[in-house]
Amino acid sequence: MTLKTFLLTGTATALLATSAVAQTALTASGAEDRIDTLNESITDDFERDFEPFGNEGRALGFTGSMALQANATSGNTETRNLGIGANFGYYDGTNGYELQLSYQFSEDEGDVSEDSLLYELEYTRDFSSAYYGFAKLQGTVDSFPSDTSDNFLGAGIGYRIYNTRDIQWDVQAGVGYRVADLNGVDDLDEGALALSSSYYNQINESLALTMDTDVIGSESGTRIFNDLGVNVSMTETLALRTSLITEFDTDPAPGVEDTDNALGVSLVYNFN
Repeated sequence: MTLKTFLLTGTATALLATSAVAQTALTASGAEDRIDTLNESITDDFERDFEPFGNEGRALGFTGSMALQANATSGNTETRNLGIGANFGYYDGTNGYELQLSYQFSEDEGDVSEDSLLYELEYTRDFSSAYYGFAKLQGTVDSFPSDTSDNFLGAGIGYRIYNTRDIQWDVQAGVGYRVADLNGVDDLDEGALALSSSYYNQINESLALTMDTDVIGSESGTRIFNDLGVNVSMTETLALRTSLITEFDTDPAPGVEDTDNALGVSLVYNFN
């Protein structure tokens, strides 16, 4: 988006500032918006989003949804934005199919700033309550700002190690092939191996441990992602979550560290 800066002096600046304060006071509160954003971020930290194991929990038959969002501005700025999302699925009790599409188009002052498509097609077959197989085709196609594409085709198997009231542990392994046309810069055409683990342990009523690990290896290098989290309910009104996210790259770009760490702490006290 184009940013325009205007220099105002004297009385005009004071009048505009007074008007802005009055408008804010009569409509939304900046402090309230920040608090809402902070609460949403903390809620996301505390909530654990489990990926379904195979076709677990899917309804029989066809499912799907579509979403469309569009907006435009005129006057001092001329913008156009369009977003389309679609999710279609089918499950017959053993075989599951799912297609996801996301298209985004943006135009700023008559110039296209984004024109991209993300897609994912996945097939999942249940072999038993502990095993499932999958095949997946996913990728992105960016027509603007650069004419690039990145596509991946893979297949593998998932295995459930634990599935009790307090402990859930699933692992998944697969092989695939990636083809990336990055407009002549670091184009990729290579095989890849992916391993992942999802672990949850409700140690007691007030303490829970989570750990997600992903490993992706290919000719261009190996990347490891690990997310370790601890949720503690200290009292009925006080809760704490700490998390440590680590990313490791065996072959980082020149001048870039091979390891990134992020430590997060979220504390919530409820007066009610």
